[in-house]
Amino acid sequence: MRRSLAPSQLAKRKPGGDGSEDDEDWHPEATPKKQRPGSESQSWECYVSPFRKPLAQLTNQPHCLDSSKHEAFIRNILSKPFKVPIPNYQGSLGLRALGIKRTGVRSALHDPFEEGALVLYEPPPLSAHDQLKIDKDKVPIHVVVDPVLSRVLRPHQREGVKFLWECVTSRRIPGSHGCIMADEMGLGKTLQCITLMWTLLRQSPEGKPEIDKAMVVSPSSLVKNWYNEVGKWLGGRIHPLAIDGGSKDEIDRKLAGFMNQRGLRVPSPILIISYETFRLHAEVLQKGSVGLVICDEGHRLKNSENQTYQALDGLNTPRRVLLSGTPIQNDLLEYFSLVHFVNSGILGTAQEFKKHFEIPILKGRDADASEVERHKGEERLKELISIVNRCLIRRTSDILSKYLPVKIEQVVCCRLTPLQTELYKHFLKQAKPAEELKEGKISVSSLSSITSLKKLCNHPALIYEKCVEEEEGFAGALELFPAGYSPKSLEPQLSGKMLVLDYILAVTRSTSNDKVVLVSNYTQTLDLFEKLCRTRRYLYVRLDGTMSIKKRAKVVERFNNLSSPEFVFMLSSKAGGCGLNLIGANRLIMFDPDWNPANDEQAMARVWRDGQKKICYIYRLLSTGTIEEKIFQRQTHKKALSSCVVDEEQDVERHFSLGELKELFTLNETTASDTHDKIKCRRCVNGHQVKPPPEGSDCTSDLSQWNHCADKRGLQDSVLKATWDAAVTFTFHHHSHEEQRGIP
Repeated sequence: MRRSLAPSQLAKRKPGGDGSEDDEDWHPEATPKKQRPGSESQSWECYVSPFRKPLAQLTNQPHCLDSSKHEAFIRNILSKPFKVPIPNYQGSLGLRALGIKRTGVRSALHDPFEEGALVLYEPPPLSAHDQLKIDKDKVPIHVVVDPVLSRVLRPHQREGVKFLWECVTSRRIPGSHGCIMADEMGLGKTLQCITLMWTLLRQSPEGKPEIDKAMVVSPSSLVKNWYNEVGKWLGGRIHPLAIDGGSKDEIDRKLAGFMNQRGLRVPSPILIISYETFRLHAEVLQKGSVGLVICDEGHRLKNSENQTYQALDGLNTPRRVLLSGTPIQNDLLEYFSLVHFVNSGILGTAQEFKKHFEIPILKGRDADASEVERHKGEERLKELISIVNRCLIRRTSDILSKYLPVKIEQVVCCRLTPLQTELYKHFLKQAKPAEELKEGKISVSSLSSITSLKKLCNHPALIYEKCVEEEEGFAGALELFPAGYSPKSLEPQLSGKMLVLDYILAVTRSTSNDKVVLVSNYTQTLDLFEKLCRTRRYLYVRLDGTMSIKKRAKVVERFNNLSSPEFVFMLSSKAGGCGLNLIGANRLIMFDPDWNPANDEQAMARVWRDGQKKICYIYRLLSTGTIEEKIFQRQTHKKALSSCVVDEEQDVERHFSLGELKELFTLNETTASDTHDKIKCRRCVNGHQVKPPPEGSDCTSDLSQWNHCADKRGLQDSVLKATWDAAVTFTFHHHSHEEQRGIP
C-alpha cells in the first residue's frame, strides 16, 4: 500500500518517524484520541506539520536605542543605490516614469472634444485599413490648449494663439518659423504668448514637447510684469527664471545654468530678460540653443544695424515671435527690419526691398504724386501686404470696446499766453532756424531749436536759464519776463497748457474720486508737475528713468489700489510708457507730443486696459499754431502710412505734402487750430459742429481724433465743461468709442 504524503496524514504518524517504517509497524489504535477543546491534557503539537517553520524575529535591526547608531543605520539604508526591481530590465530610465513602457495608441494631453476646447492641430482621419498598417508609436495626436488657459481666452485671443502656433511650427509658411503679433495695446498679447509657450513646452503632434526652453526679451520695466503674468495664469505649474539685476558673474552663472538644461522636463524652461541685459550677456546665450524667443515691444528692433538686433539675430533659435502694437513707426525700411528678423529672406535684401517696395509706395502716398505713381504705389502696397500678412496678425483696440468702458480721446488746443507768444516770436526772429531747413540743411542747431520751442510751449520756466545765459535765439529775452519772476516758484498762468492742466486737476479733484496720469517727454516738465502738486497739496507718485525696476512694480501696484490716497501719477514716456497697467486712474493727460506716434500711443494706452471699470478720458494738450501742431501733423502722416500697410485701410486721405512738413518754425496766431484748418473740415461752421459729416469727408479718415469738432455745447466731459466755464481759452476735438458700441 502506497503511503500518503499529505500533511494531514503525516501528522497522524508517530512523532520522530522518519518515514522509513513499513505499514505494518503503524497501529492506528495507538494514536491518541482527540480531546475536547479546553482540556488540559490536550496536546496540539502532534497536529503541527513538520514543514512549518516558526516565526522568527528580524535580526537585521539594531538592538540598541542609541541615537548615533540609529542615525548611522538610517544613513546606511538611504545611501544604497536604487536598483530596478525587475531582473535583467533594459528599458529607459528617463524622467517620465519607472517600470515597463506602456503600450497602446498615443492620446492627446487634453480632451479635444470637451466643450470649449481650443484645438490647435487635428490629425488627418485614418481609414480602418491605414489604422492596421500604421505604427502605433507614430500616430499623430491632437494638440489642445490647456483648459486652464482656454477658458479665459477671449475669441480674438483664441484666434491669435492658433495663428502663433501655426507660424512657429512652419505650417503657415513652409520653412519659416517666425511671426509678428501687431495687436494694439491692451488686447492681451502677453496672455496669448504665455499660452503659446505652455503649449509648445508640453505638446506636439508627435506626443512629446515641441521645445524644451523659451526666452522672453522685454524692456527692463516689464520683466517683473512678465514674471507676474506667468504666475497669474499658470500658477505653480511652471517656474520661470526672471533676471532683472545682479553682478555680471552672477548673471552669467544663471544664464549658463539655463542654457545647460536638458531633457523633457527642465526645471526652469522660461527665461525672462531685459534687452539691455541680453545685449551685455549675449555671448553666454549664443552658446546653446533655445526653442522659442519672444521679443516684447519688438519695435526696438527697427534698426538692423544696432547691437541689440545683432545680438538677438545671432541667437540659435528658428522660432521667433515679435510683439509690437506699432510695427511701423517712421518708415517702411524699419518695417522691413522687423519682418526680416522673424522670417529672414521673405522680403529679399534691404536694397531689394527699398527699390521694389519702399520708394514706389512712398511716392504714391505723397500728396503731390501723379496718377501713374499712385497706381504703381497701390500695386506694390497690395503685393507687400499679401506677403507680410502670412506672418503678421493685427487687431485694433476697437475689439476692447466690447469688454471695456467707453474711452473718449480729446485733442485740446491751448492758446499761448502773451509771454509765450512774445518769447516764441523773439526766438524765431533771432535764431532763424527756418532758413536752414529751406536750404535742406538739418544741423545740430536746428535740432536744438526744435527742443527749445517744445519746452517753451510747455512753460517759459523751462527756457529761463537759456534766457539768462543769452543763448542763441534768447539774447535779450529776459526782459520779456514779468518783474520779480523767479523760476523756483511755479506760475501756471504763464503757460497756456499749464493753465488748462491746473483747471482740469482742480475740477477732477473737487467733483470726483477719479485719479489722473500725467505724461511728458521731459523730466524737467515732470519737475513742474511736482511743484504744481505740492502747491495744490495733491498726493502724487513719479516714475522716470531714475526709479529702479523693483520699485516701479511696487509703485504701480500701490497706485492701482482703490484705497491708496495718491491722486496723480507722473510718468515719463521715455522711461515707462510701454506695457504699464495703470487702471487705478481713468484720466490721462498727454502734456506734449512726440515725433514718434508710437510713443504717444503707448503712453495713452496705460489706463484703458483690462480691469478698467470707469469711463476713460484721454486729453492731448497742444499749443495752438506752434511746432507742437506740426509734430502732431507729422504723427498723422506716419499713422496714415501705418494704416495703409498694417491695417489695410484703402481710403486714407493724403492730408499733408512733405513740403508742408518743413514749415516747423512758424507761429500762426490767428487760428484756433492749424491742424483743423489743414484738414479742411466740412462739418464745422465758425468752429461749431452743425451737421453730420458728408460722405467722404476729411474728418472721417485717418485723423480719428478729429472725428467730432464742436464747441462747449458738444462737450460730453463735465471736467472740460467746467474748465471752459473758467474762461480758459482753448478749442477741442474728440473721438469716442461710443459709436462703435452703438451708444447714442
